[in-house]
Amino acid sequence: MVLPCLNEAAALPGVLAAFPPGFRALVVDNGSRDGSPAVAAAHGARVLTEASPGYGAAVHTGVLAAHSEVVCVLDADGSLDPGELPRLVAPILAGTADLALGRRMPVGSGAWPWHARAGNAVLSAVLRRRGLAVRDIGPIRAFRREALLELGIADRRFGYPLELLLRAHQANWRVVEFEVAYRPRTEGTRSKVSGSVRGTARAIRDMAGVLR
Repeated sequence: MVLPCLNEAAALPGVLAAFPPGFRALVVDNGSRDGSPAVAAAHGARVLTEASPGYGAAVHTGVLAAHSEVVCVLDADGSLDPGELPRLVAPILAGTADLALGRRMPVGSGAWPWHARAGNAVLSAVLRRRGLAVRDIGPIRAFRREALLELGIADRRFGYPLELLLRAHQANWRVVEFEVAYRPRTEGTRSKVSGSVRGTARAIRDMAGVLR
């Protein structure tokens, strides 16, 4: 289970405590200044460091280092429940899907700012026009490790999730989507994408580059 991490010390204890049996946490720190690596290690996670900035860089490092055949990726900010993971992994293990995604369903005020939700809606619409029936670009996902690496995803910043979906569709992957609760982030953490209009704009810029 790969958790890309940047300044998530406040959220990590709760996230790691919520891991279901059989799932092992691999936290990939991407330049935290709040002691996140030490917090993750103290709560039982295996910790790696990725010096190159970017969501995709952290995820790629984690996938490369993972030991399991099936790998999950989950944001480390407390907005998503690790308890959802068995539901996503089940169709991968059963051989009925190649990629399982969580479609975010906001719970509580402030869980998903308007600018981030609008950006996600636009990108999801682009994917549907290209033939991939999804409603979210999937901040929580499960897949087979070797198959994912064979896709050759090149983006190392915020365009990574979109490129993953585009390449999966081109490879005729069977993609399934499950509704998952999306809560406000743990107090003391801030999304690098949806936490500000500027962050959302930066992510959309990276993803527009992937579409080009």
